[in-house]
Amino acid sequence: MTPPATGLVAILRGVTPAEAAAVALAAVGAGFDAVEVPLNSPDPLESVRRVRAAAGPDARVGAGTVLTPDDVRRAADAGASLVVSPNTRPDVVAETVRLGLESYPGAATPTEAFAALDAGATGVKVFPATAVGVPGLRAWASVLPAGTRLVPVGGVDLTTLAAWARAGADGAGVGTSLYRPGDAAAEVGARAAALVHEWRNP
Repeated sequence: MTPPATGLVAILRGVTPAEAAAVALAAVGAGFDAVEVPLNSPDPLESVRRVRAAAGPDARVGAGTVLTPDDVRRAADAGASLVVSPNTRPDVVAETVRLGLESYPGAATPTEAFAALDAGATGVKVFPATAVGVPGLRAWASVLPAGTRLVPVGGVDLTTLAAWARAGADGAGVGTSLYRPGDAAAEVGARAAALVHEWRNP
């Protein structure tokens, strides 16, 4: 039986094309559901292409720090199926939806979260998660439409992941506590496994 999806996203900020596929597959192999290559990484679109080629057509491969509709189009051309932004910009969400991709804009307030959903977002990146906090996420969930996917990002690590899971988060984006530039795939895989265990056993 396939274990339930975790909703965890591996944020590979700073990854290079040469290492992107191996690191991404290590995280996915440990139970992460998606991989995000931020666009402020070295040659990020080539990394997205290589991860897509290695992970296959059904994998959730994303581009992060997507700021403009043109960024969305370039990410889609590279094979991204997931578009993640640090902010809520309706035209970015609209272009993502037009292209049939998952849209996770960043929001730091309920007003931004509602604007993201009104624009057609798949879910909301709760960012920065450390500022919103677990009580904030619970408060958001009480007023946003039922079923809204809330994914905290920013400062999420092994010590805080269980609290987000208990609060009802639909996943989490994990960055520097999973991967730093130059980390070997085996190291990333071991950290990913520990994070997945914490998420599934909060």
